[in-house]
Amino acid sequence: MAAIKSVGILTSGGDAPGMNAAIRAVTRSAIFNGLKVKGIYRGYKGLIANEIVTFKTQNVSNIIQQGGTILKTARSMEFKTKEGRKTAYDNMSAAGIDALVVIGGDGSLTGARIFAEEYNVPIIGIPGTIDNDLYGTDRTIGYDTALNTIMDAVDKIRDTATSHERLFFIEVMGRDAGFLALNGAIAVGAEDAIIPEMATEVDQLAELIENGFRKSKNSSIVLVAESETTGGAMGLAERVKNEYPQYDVRVTILGHIQRGGSPTSTDRILASRLGYAAIEALLEDQRNVMVGVENDKVVYVPFARAIKNEKPIDRDLLNVLRILSI
Repeated sequence: MAAIKSVGILTSGGDAPGMNAAIRAVTRSAIFNGLKVKGIYRGYKGLIANEIVTFKTQNVSNIIQQGGTILKTARSMEFKTKEGRKTAYDNMSAAGIDALVVIGGDGSLTGARIFAEEYNVPIIGIPGTIDNDLYGTDRTIGYDTALNTIMDAVDKIRDTATSHERLFFIEVMGRDAGFLALNGAIAVGAEDAIIPEMATEVDQLAELIENGFRKSKNSSIVLVAESETTGGAMGLAERVKNEYPQYDVRVTILGHIQRGGSPTSTDRILASRLGYAAIEALLEDQRNVMVGVENDKVVYVPFARAIKNEKPIDRDLLNVLRILSI
């Protein structure tokens, strides 16, 4: 493989706290190793629109504590077409970019894999998504911060739930994965978590009610993943209204508050390690892999494995939640 002289960085898909720390780590690790760095604004959309800027170390000063992404992010339907990817490749080549570092989730890495196969471009993926749903890594950038945001919000909701003796359904993000709902429920001492991984196996709402969920508590909080599979908090509240009218139900949807805020130390350290590892991977002639962590060690996961495999929920955590909620 020809020696890499210039690296492009982009963030794609949903933003996640810690992305800026990853951008900083990639930029400074690359410069330390004598590589040029090009920041690509607005993800694949910006690559097609030629929004490419040379990055120096000062471009990433004072950003490690900031949420969001200084490179912005956007979804690109055009990149899903061969014509769009051809334009992206032409712009990349004209800018002198030899390799890409893509920070994002499942959709972002899927696009990276297709692009790499079509144009033989070395690409390293960094898992940036609050959903924590990428296979091959114990944690993704943004997950810890989102979890702490959920915990802080639900602690406040519990005050009013206790005062009024109500059942609260609190909807958190996780369209296809219940990591935020399940671990958030454990962290806040919730009654239960309703997650997509269990929705096809049992009627989680019926199970919750029939098990006598109120017990000795004067309030009940249930975290619900926003998935269509679970029905979401609004759908579950409607079911309670129709099927269990004796309960006074309230719904809170946390929404995009979960994506914001200054990243926690855990996310800053994770992003810094993975950004550094991405450049090390390129220098070692690796390509088309996602850098992740397993058992606190950096690992390199082929795109095909990271994208195709579903990351499983730890079923033991369901038992932890149920036992501790009595």
